[in-house]
Amino acid sequence: MVRGLVMLLLVLVSPALPAADDYLQQLVAQARARGLAQHPQWRALLHYEPRLLLPGVESLADDPAFFNAPEGKTDPEQELAATLAAFFEPPEESEARQHPQCRFIARYHWLAQELAFDPARLPPQPCRRFYEWHAALDPAGLTLIFPAAYLNNPASAYGHTFLRVDARGQDERTRLLAYAINYAADTDETNGLLFAIRGIFGGYPGTFSIAPYYVKVGEYNDLENRDIWEYELDFAPPEIERLLMHAWELGTIRFDYFFFDENCSYQLLALFEAARPSLEWTARFPAWAIPSDTVRVVVEEPGLLRRTTWRPARSTLLRHRARQLAPALVQRARTLALAPGPLPADALDGLGERERARVLELAYEYLDYLRLRGEAPHGEDTAERLRALLLARSRLAVAPAPPPRAPAVRPEQGHRSARIVLGLGREGGATFQELRLRPAYHDLLDPEPGYVRGAEIEFFAVAVRRHERDQRLRLERLDLVRITSLSARDALLEPLSWRIRAGWERGHLRSGEHSLAFRLEGGSGLAWQDAGGRLWYTMLDVALAADDDLASGYALGAGPAAGVVLDLSPRWRAQLELRGVRYEAGEEHSASEVALNQRFALGAQSALRLEWKRSRVFDRVEREIQLSWSHDF
Repeated sequence: MVRGLVMLLLVLVSPALPAADDYLQQLVAQARARGLAQHPQWRALLHYEPRLLLPGVESLADDPAFFNAPEGKTDPEQELAATLAAFFEPPEESEARQHPQCRFIARYHWLAQELAFDPARLPPQPCRRFYEWHAALDPAGLTLIFPAAYLNNPASAYGHTFLRVDARGQDERTRLLAYAINYAADTDETNGLLFAIRGIFGGYPGTFSIAPYYVKVGEYNDLENRDIWEYELDFAPPEIERLLMHAWELGTIRFDYFFFDENCSYQLLALFEAARPSLEWTARFPAWAIPSDTVRVVVEEPGLLRRTTWRPARSTLLRHRARQLAPALVQRARTLALAPGPLPADALDGLGERERARVLELAYEYLDYLRLRGEAPHGEDTAERLRALLLARSRLAVAPAPPPRAPAVRPEQGHRSARIVLGLGREGGATFQELRLRPAYHDLLDPEPGYVRGAEIEFFAVAVRRHERDQRLRLERLDLVRITSLSARDALLEPLSWRIRAGWERGHLRSGEHSLAFRLEGGSGLAWQDAGGRLWYTMLDVALAADDDLASGYALGAGPAAGVVLDLSPRWRAQLELRGVRYEAGEEHSASEVALNQRFALGAQSALRLEWKRSRVFDRVEREIQLSWSHDF
């Protein structure tokens, strides 16, 4: 930084510069005359964005090593002049230090093109390390990768996006050997709730990294049970080169990671803009960047999408294979995978050759799934059991079971994540009007295509209500977070379901007034899906309410809940839930509620909703019904 400042001052104030400095002065003057510091390419390479309240711009990069000028984070003109000055440094390079022409290679090549550098007066550097890295990638194309949402990790509750660099001559069999460029929070935090809280406020550094694609597939497909969508993109060779040069520049540069806006998907859009500044994708996400929404923006760019590929998760493959068999055969496969000792000789007695093949295939997939998760019961003998299953299967002259078909609706083709709701209802004998806004992103009544079944994820949903009895507009509810994961159990997979909700909600407490109380609720339980597709669940919830209207200022309790989510028709979905809580700490009392909520789709992005509930708190019974219209955007 000091070096850059000294060289910049020499450029600006020295009346008699040596020959190199004369040329530098010419380049700086030429760049200023052409307004290169305001060029979209320069702004994309430095990640400059307009300031929110103050005039001017500011780079999203938070690492001083990313800039050559002391005020480079907020002054594009100064940073460009200091960068040009750095290019004239002596050609000294070590394992710990690159020459600025190599360290900022995307900037160097763009400025060399714009200003037509004279190699005799500004000798180019060889940049050995970059070109060795580039040769290992052997780039020929780019593919956007979208692993679906993973609710057991708040960092990936919305899904995730990263970039695969496709090698020259790559085919379906070798694409796993390609490399992937990923942006994520740099942390070892294992507490999901703490990660979400700190991530919301930029509490972690975010960095780019590169790893073999098969490592990422193993992480998402095998360990986290996430389907992966691959979007092959049509970028021109010069654009691919510019993107990779900029990825090299980013290296270990630190950005402040923000869960909602400056996250993996937002930074990936910025990387694409460095390759093609005319895209201007990041400007479409000023407040939050949901991965599926960013994928939609990429896919909708005319002429950019070549093709899509679906890579099912291990759990998806298991459930697909299990659905092809009768329950008794699924149980046989489970026994084959888990039974101790050698493979039972009579395990497949009474079955035809095709049924034997399918049972063995399922047993192998199930045991290998458990092995990858560290849950195989055979310990060191697991490999031998897997080998025995494969040998038994190889003796059967039956073609392998066909793989599952890709879902008809891709993630970016589902309903949009933001929502406005206009409602009219009655509560306590009085009419009210309600307005709701939801920034993101999906609830249990929403259409499932493109989303994870049984998942509900909402942040910062707000509802305001106007009652006829006093004509006042009041805050009715503010949800900081509402997450539900109803993961159906079956004969092979036995996940836990869970939910958590935190926020403020108006309701009747001791005084009978509609008080706005803070509520924190959460619990875990089990979920099942029956043959008719109905999703049943039961939970044990813990609930905390905090409000001055409570005698002790708070109430803490627990209680059961049960419900079902069912589709009455392709457009009509309903959810029925019963729950009760006994508060034993703080203000002792009981509360119960039964709710029936329905959604009827009018189109891809709009629906009618009918919500009814009956609640009992402090022996006071209240009923509420509301009809509303919702629109996703």
